[in-house]
Amino acid sequence: MQRIRLRYTKRGRLRFTSHRDFQRAFERALRRAEVPMAYSAGFTPHPKVSYANAAPTGVGSEAEYLEIGLARTCDPERLRVLLDESLPAGLDIIEAVEARTSGLAERLEASVWQVRLDGVDPDRARQAVAAFLAAETVEVQRRTKNGIRTFDTRGAVTRLEVVDAAGDADDADPSEQGADGPRDRACAILRLVVRHLTPAVRPDDVLSGLDATADLAPPVPAAVTRLAQGPLDEESGTVTDPLAHDRDAVTVPAGSA
Repeated sequence: MQRIRLRYTKRGRLRFTSHRDFQRAFERALRRAEVPMAYSAGFTPHPKVSYANAAPTGVGSEAEYLEIGLARTCDPERLRVLLDESLPAGLDIIEAVEARTSGLAERLEASVWQVRLDGVDPDRARQAVAAFLAAETVEVQRRTKNGIRTFDTRGAVTRLEVVDAAGDADDADPSEQGADGPRDRACAILRLVVRHLTPAVRPDDVLSGLDATADLAPPVPAAVTRLAQGPLDEESGTVTDPLAHDRDAVTVPAGSA
């Protein structure tokens, strides 16, 4: 069985797609593209698809990952094109790599998030960020399926800064702009790196922490986009490419050892 790892996006209005909705759309795309899927055994066989750390509903993403198992060998790039053509615009398959190593999910150690705060002055945001980073712990509460939980957001954040909105156009989601172009009112854009812990700390939890430490409460809901996720470089605090190991892996021919 050949395994292919895919990177896909949730852009524009498709950021409101739930993970269950994406699963249904993706399985339809597999059938439409006539992908030779491998199936699980048992009375109700299912296509072998493994999803890894999906972004919450309402959040945009440039770095979602999944793995599929195929019944026969296919060219990864050809497969990517067929699947991308079979999905709606906004759910875009942007990369396909043959899986040559194990442990993709374990490599997703942290995420890079961009948070757009319309109506917030950047200088005010910088003051709030400084207060958050100076704190040893920043506890917030969130309702989960097991009830209200209290957890520390500060320990999960390895990097948090206010970035220049003018120089951030390359990462901007066109759907986050007004009908006549970018919003011209006050706007602060945060860039943060968050470890994947249990329970998971989400960008909205960090915003709750900024409110708790510095009384920063955006007047409108924040626009959140995941820019990357993967292994965390502890020394530099950056998130690296989780598919690099598969690209770099060298297949050793049988009997050559």
